[in-house]
Amino acid sequence: MVFANAHLRHTQLVEQIRQHDEAYYRHDCPVVSDQEYDRLYHELLALERDYPELSSLDSPSQRIGGTPLSAFRSVEHLTPLRSLDNTYSQQEVREFVNRLQRLLPEEKLEWILEPKIDGLAVNLRYEDGLLTMGATRGDGVAGDDITANLKTIRSVPLRLNPKSHDVFHGKFEVRGEVFLRRKGFSKLNENRIAAGEEPFSNARNAAAGSLKQLDPREVAKRPLDLFVYGIGFSDSSAATLPSTQAATLHLLDSLGFQTPERTWFCAEPDSIVSALEELAGVRGSFDYDTDGAVIKLNNIALRERAGFTAKAPRWAIAYKYAAEQAETKLRTITIQVGRTGALTPVAELEPVFLAGSTIRRATLHNEDELRRKDIRVGDTVVIEKAGDVIPAVVRVVLEKRIGTEINFEFPKVCPECQGGIERTTVPTGGGTVWRCQNPQCSAQVRGRLEHWCSRGAMDIEGGGEVLVKQLVARNLANDVSSLYQLSLEQISGLERMGEKSARNFLDGLASSKSCDLWRVIFGLGILHVGAGSAKSLGRHFPSLDDIGQASQEKLEQIEDVGIVIAESVVNWFRDPKNQALIARLRGCGLNFTSGLYQPEKRVDSGPFAHLTFVLTGTLPTLTRERATALIEEAGGKVSGSVSKKTSYVLAGAEAGSKLEKAQQLGVKILDEPTFLNLLQASIPNQ
Repeated sequence: MVFANAHLRHTQLVEQIRQHDEAYYRHDCPVVSDQEYDRLYHELLALERDYPELSSLDSPSQRIGGTPLSAFRSVEHLTPLRSLDNTYSQQEVREFVNRLQRLLPEEKLEWILEPKIDGLAVNLRYEDGLLTMGATRGDGVAGDDITANLKTIRSVPLRLNPKSHDVFHGKFEVRGEVFLRRKGFSKLNENRIAAGEEPFSNARNAAAGSLKQLDPREVAKRPLDLFVYGIGFSDSSAATLPSTQAATLHLLDSLGFQTPERTWFCAEPDSIVSALEELAGVRGSFDYDTDGAVIKLNNIALRERAGFTAKAPRWAIAYKYAAEQAETKLRTITIQVGRTGALTPVAELEPVFLAGSTIRRATLHNEDELRRKDIRVGDTVVIEKAGDVIPAVVRVVLEKRIGTEINFEFPKVCPECQGGIERTTVPTGGGTVWRCQNPQCSAQVRGRLEHWCSRGAMDIEGGGEVLVKQLVARNLANDVSSLYQLSLEQISGLERMGEKSARNFLDGLASSKSCDLWRVIFGLGILHVGAGSAKSLGRHFPSLDDIGQASQEKLEQIEDVGIVIAESVVNWFRDPKNQALIARLRGCGLNFTSGLYQPEKRVDSGPFAHLTFVLTGTLPTLTRERATALIEEAGGKVSGSVSKKTSYVLAGAEAGSKLEKAQQLGVKILDEPTFLNLLQASIPNQ
């Protein structure tokens, strides 16, 4: 075949396969047999094999998945991908509507209600109609580049529908949710069980775990799906964009995206409540999991006027249905020792099916919770999945007690190492917890090693519970630095660890040496330091040494840190054992510098120089972003929490706990007019 004919045939095949994919995956209405589809697909692959230059970014062959990645790179969204405020209360939904009406008093507000898909939020970028990038939500500003994985999903168009493509030129971003349909999830678990692998606990975890696979070929084997629900960015003028959410969904559908199969238009607040109740009755018939509804202002222009808080849009809210519950028998209570030494009571249950999975264990949180709920061994209990994910015991069915139930005696020593335990208070109202005081307790060592290897920390392949348990039992590893001294012979000699698995683990260790500083900070397992606060530390300090030398006062001023975390960080770096650990990790060649570091712009001459503001509530005219910009342009700083160091709290309507704390501490409180007068008075006449 001459090239011109091959090119023509390739173009025809790409379009035919695209149409067949749309018919099958979007409309569940295939027009050819599987055999005919496979014939077309293999003809396409053969053409691209003979003429490699025919392969293009929108070719169906791109869905196979290419070479495995060593790690995901971070990419910024063109506009922030914010999460939603949520509620379980219909009354709070009414308050949300009333709040928007007060913010837009002259406007007639209309709403669109969509099912809330229980999946993973993603952002897809198209340039001149061609898919060029896909990312996870991440922190809302930037996420992981998972383009290769998203291309394996058949309902993700590689090129926008040519019939509507001329609407958009340049960059165009859409937001959606990746999920697994129930049939696909069941089939996936059947295959895993047949292969001797652990089944996934629920469809959301399976979808999220699939998208974080480094090998797109593995992702291609999983039946992921996508619903798209909004436009994040477009180079097109506002005049060419839809003016309502209803029109947005219609446009997205015409471009080739799969949109929510059913939505509700609500012209009045009462119709929102009716729609919520109607959705509750039909969501069980969907072939995918939903955990609630998303209620959005229909008019796009009014959304712009309503604006955003620091974390979420003011014009949308997620309503979540109450978690499913089940009744079962509590057989016994065991104690689980975590990496921080915390002793957590766990209910061992008679197996019961709940919200898509079989539950055998549920957390009891701590001794205080155990006593408050009067939970006894042998009780009949009600359990639910907190947030539809974590099983927890809600209450005892007292009327089913027969008198043989036994009060649980909390241990006097650590059940793992028999060391001493101490009762401590958890900050921010978390009650009290017993902690093992022996840092060399094998349960703590295992927990620290697993945490270090986890995907959220150093992301070391193969460093899970099975391997870590053997390493500690054989005294091959007693802290995270000792992992980097392990040899191929030591690892491959362990149970269920052949040479290939051992090499993958060692390769993961080698790659982890170049991880960014925030992963190291989080991986070290410093008490109270999560991934968010680790990133904040990485943005404010160029190196681990700078963090270790920082004063508690300086740390307290950092957003997402505050008093409790600052004290914990200072105490951790003062400990000689931790200083020795850092020295050993440095000797192993780990990266201690921050790629997130952003030197603060000093505006010491500004009228608000050295002043710290905290924003709370809804301001009459200023959005949170605009108020922050005004403060920073004047040399001030905006913090997320109130402390004695706070200069002013700028408070609007429905201000919450931050206002109360400011009043307790005697911090000056400003309303918007006073703030604007202060700003104007501070600026010299030009």
